[in-house]
Amino acid sequence: MTGPPFAYQLLSFTPQLSIVGFPAMRKTVGKIAIALLLSLHLFLPGSWLFSQSAAANRPELDHTTVFVRDLPKSVEFYEKVVGLERIPDPFKDGRHIWFRSGAHQQLHAVGGATEAARHDIDVHSAFRVASLPDFMTHLDQMQVKYRNFKGDGKISARPDGVRQIYFQDPDGYWIEVNDDKY
Repeated sequence: MTGPPFAYQLLSFTPQLSIVGFPAMRKTVGKIAIALLLSLHLFLPGSWLFSQSAAANRPELDHTTVFVRDLPKSVEFYEKVVGLERIPDPFKDGRHIWFRSGAHQQLHAVGGATEAARHDIDVHSAFRVASLPDFMTHLDQMQVKYRNFKGDGKISARPDGVRQIYFQDPDGYWIEVNDDKY
């Protein structure tokens, strides 16, 4: 018998006594069972076929891009202040600079912005560090002002207890740094 193994298993439980003498009926019952199985996804919350491939095809964050006015200034900021590692970019055109920002994530800085844009703190990139106080000391040494979400110059905590601060890059993009342990 051909078809998915789950269809075969279902058909093997079909009562054979009532259709033993009727080969055409056995074929019809088999076709109905297969049709029911293949249309089962219409009645379930998620398709079996989709759910099997969804986990393997779930999107993961690959990179974030910031469009900047002064690329060298932004490169210095993301290397020295944020501490990101510069990595090779495929463009090699002097307009794109890439940084590693996690095991498989990147930050791309692209030069060419001609005017300042307003950035709201609600739209930000977030990085986690092992020690938020140590990172704050680093920001103090680099003379970078930071704040909590309300605007006070101190640490705040999310409802789940993760502590966080915010600051801006040279183009005004907001950056959150927190001590999430995952």
